[in-house]
Amino acid sequence: MNDHVTAPARSEGSLTIPLFLNGEGMRGGRVHPSIAHYTFLGEVQTAPRYRVYAGEAGFPALWPVTEGGISVPGDLYALPLEAVRDEFMPVEPLELELAVVEPADGSASLAVQLRPEVHARGPGLVDISDRGGWRAYQASRVQQ
Repeated sequence: MNDHVTAPARSEGSLTIPLFLNGEGMRGGRVHPSIAHYTFLGEVQTAPRYRVYAGEAGFPALWPVTEGGISVPGDLYALPLEAVRDEFMPVEPLELELAVVEPADGSASLAVQLRPEVHARGPGLVDISDRGGWRAYQASRVQQ
């Protein structure tokens, strides 16, 4: 048995997917360097199907809802699916998981959202949905 592990091979025909970012992965965020070299598609909003929470560790988290949702602002990138696995997810907080979200145009995009067990715990989460997104929330905290 060979215990040697190598990096996964990247194929020429790698599948490129959209990735919606609404926190520190956005331009200027502290984990943005992990995806900055990929194609920026623009600033977008989600469909009004989500709430946004701030976690104790200083990260935002989407949470899907059937009522009372807002359109969440963020950045949209195009990157290979392998890059989501190998470069983006390793720098995301453990409280988040990969999900498919709906941008305002009705398309689909990968994003990270709060894990159900973390949402169920509740304490340590602050609903910031009325603050205008992560950047606006961060700016309001600096002004206080």
